[in-house]
Amino acid sequence: MHSLSIPSRRHILRGSGVAVAAALLAGHRVLRAQDKARLSFAAVTFSEAGRGERLKAWVGKFNQSQTAAEIQPIAIPFGSFAKTVFTQMGGGAGPDLVRMDLIDYYAAVQARRVLALDDLLKTEDYRFTASDRHMIIGGKRYGVPFEISNYVLLYNPALLKGGRPPADFDEFLASAKAATGNGVYGFAYRATMAEGSGFWQDLCSFVYGFGGRWSDAQGRLTLNDPKVIEGVAAYKKVYDAGVIPKGADAATYRRMFWERKLAMEVDNGGVAGIFSQQAPQLSFAAAPAPFPTRAQGMVLTALTINANTKHKAAAQAFVKWALQPGNQKQLQELLGASSVATVVDRSPEDLASKPWLKVYDEQAPHGIPQVVAGLEAKTPEIQQIVLEQVLKVLQGGMAPKKALDDAQRLVLARVLRK
Repeated sequence: MHSLSIPSRRHILRGSGVAVAAALLAGHRVLRAQDKARLSFAAVTFSEAGRGERLKAWVGKFNQSQTAAEIQPIAIPFGSFAKTVFTQMGGGAGPDLVRMDLIDYYAAVQARRVLALDDLLKTEDYRFTASDRHMIIGGKRYGVPFEISNYVLLYNPALLKGGRPPADFDEFLASAKAATGNGVYGFAYRATMAEGSGFWQDLCSFVYGFGGRWSDAQGRLTLNDPKVIEGVAAYKKVYDAGVIPKGADAATYRRMFWERKLAMEVDNGGVAGIFSQQAPQLSFAAAPAPFPTRAQGMVLTALTINANTKHKAAAQAFVKWALQPGNQKQLQELLGASSVATVVDRSPEDLASKPWLKVYDEQAPHGIPQVVAGLEAKTPEIQQIVLEQVLKVLQGGMAPKKALDDAQRLVLARVLRK
């Protein structure tokens, strides 16, 4: 099968003479003609159904509060976000403000593409959530959490026998098989290199859930640990069970869910929020993922300032505005079942009308970033090799142990030079 490779962030950052995306170029050409300091803010969320428009409206409140600055939202889809933004930043341009995934955050810090914020923010002045610790690299802060989203099992009770979620993995496989048929699928996940970043996220759900980790407490590589192998073997069982729409991208199978053509998926809180907004009549529910342990991946995105910005003061003003309690509360509400940089208590009304919020919030202690701990900046290169090996398991019939033994050897030799 022909596959697309995931570009290394490091390679992208080294690139020179690359063109800035047309959307950003067009935006800057218009904005430079104006008097105000006008900035661009790039985020995947702006491209999402429902949440995108609400986030733009939230940014609009900042614009209304300012006399000397205005922010232009830039919507870039998840699949092309890292390549687009890092190419621009490597060429000395790019958006002034960037919401980036944790993998990209570590790469950007290493390449000095984002500004340190220590002089702007004092940690003791805010009630930051526990995930804020990941924003500190080498003793310095380069960003603040923008969205923290846990993973749980989302399911449609009407498509499951008895309307109940599966309690363990065996029951999950049986439920997925029973729900599949007549245009309905029991489960969905990503398994193509064209959606490599999402493929990695979904794979982390299985590996973490089966007790595996990509590295140990000392940051040593553990790609072929027995628990990692067990998680990949479970991924293969689902692939072979005939219960997933093979090749479907996330946008497609998430739409299938709200169209009542998909019974279950393990997904993040932002997706639950989209379902709630896009299909208010859909009666869906949430439960812990049906794996041996509660550990699951955690999407952690950071709000950062591009080191290339010509409007540093205005960008800093936005970061401080975003952290104000009222603005944090509004941001958390529009994001769905996600959390934000600071502690924001949910209202009793929200918890009563959206019971899945409680399931996501209770998952927070079990969330693990989807990076290789201790080797965060090298995660993109490690991810590429791991996914290529997992595809050999899914499509070529290679034994999981053989594939992950090879992954361990290849990463040690090619990435870590050992």
